[in-house]
Amino acid sequence: MTAELLASALDSEQIFDLIADALVATGYVVLPLALPPSVTEALFLRIASFEDEVFQAAGVGRAGEFQLNPFVRKDEIRWLSVQDPVEAGYLAWMERLRLGLNQRLFMGLFDYEAHFARYSDGAFYKKHVDAFKGSTNRVLSTVFYLNPGWALADGGHLLMYSDAAVPALEPIARITPLMGSLVVFLSDRFPHEVTAASRLRYSIAGWFRVNASLGQQIDPPR
Repeated sequence: MTAELLASALDSEQIFDLIADALVATGYVVLPLALPPSVTEALFLRIASFEDEVFQAAGVGRAGEFQLNPFVRKDEIRWLSVQDPVEAGYLAWMERLRLGLNQRLFMGLFDYEAHFARYSDGAFYKKHVDAFKGSTNRVLSTVFYLNPGWALADGGHLLMYSDAAVPALEPIARITPLMGSLVVFLSDRFPHEVTAASRLRYSIAGWFRVNASLGQQIDPPR
């Protein structure tokens, strides 16, 4: 049975098991067709329907350190909201994943935030990490792809590198942004980048966080 058929044949609890096992074993997982096809199709139609003004240029840094830097990233974003039923459906699935991973791995995941990402022809995101050890409350990253008919020649690959503490020239994974694929990885462990695409590229990027205000600390699975 192929990975695609395996993922489509599993219920969400079995998918949560696969994600938890992979986080313990390698720190990341790529699952084709993780969400129900109806949810995936609705999300694609949602992001494809947005006018240009709905998106804002993505920046680097948070709060007072936020700045636009087109040499680092050129994607555009729009944050998800529970006010829209399609977006709420995706956020509800991620809430179930949050509860499932807390039950399985005791990660202390507190909440989740996510945005649509649009990469125009030629847009990219240079190598970076989503969190630095001990300096943020983001602990688990997710990327969900919404690109029907994507070919290898279209570019826009997610390149993942080994542990941030160990410099590496070659990626350990080259992920094609195929429709319905879900990537989950430990935020502070894997430097990653998005290569330039030759056509419009859609995704949803998200992060599970711990409650830093409570001084909550976790030891992510290794």
